Amino acid sequence: MKPPRRLVILGAGGHARETAWTAELCGFDVVGFVVTALDRLGPYDSKARVLGDYAWLEHNRTEYDALALGIGTPAARLRVGRELAARFPDIDWPVLVHPTAIIDRGTANLGPGAYVGAGVVATVDIRLDAFALANFGCTLGHDAHLGAGVVVNPGANISGGVVIEEGAQVGTGAKTLQYLRIGAGASVGAGAVVTRDVAPGAVVVGVPARQKTA
Repeated sequence: MKPPRRLVILGAGGHARETAWTAELCGFDVVGFVVTALDRLGPYDSKARVLGDYAWLEHNRTEYDALALGIGTPAARLRVGRELAARFPDIDWPVLVHPTAIIDRGTANLGPGAYVGAGVVATVDIRLDAFALANFGCTLGHDAHLGAGVVVNPGANISGGVVIEEGAQVGTGAKTLQYLRIGAGASVGAGAVVTRDVAPGAVVVGVPARQKTA
């Protein structure tokens, strides 16, 4: 039997702990957490599991086999993922799917570093691009497409055929009706109901969701 693959998680907060939990259930040996800057660790970070900053990755390359993002915001997922993928082009970014998630793996297209959390229900022909995150308890209907770095937060409902472009975020408990498009970098507020396309970079809230004004 091969030993479990050694995985380092980027980030040290709550989502990093959830990622470690999922990774261990998937058979990985989680070595620990690495952060961008040690002086930025906050009260909700798991300091005891922090190995160091990016310098640790440079100096301990033989100590791990793969990396995973434990970061819950789209912009940071994209920035950190792309930076380290360029810095370590030989490193593996495994897809992590929690064992309790329901997803048709035969028709799913899951990019490097994609994450499907506990209790997610994703039906058929689902696509998650690199570093996309479907957080716990959300649902993804047929042909849903999450672009690179997209974050769908817990309990959100994404109907069939919805396209969520790169770096967008869907808030906790939000709902998006079928065949709509959420533009790159847009943000859908928690509990919102999206009934029309959302423009790139827009922030929408409410029922039905409308663009937030200053």
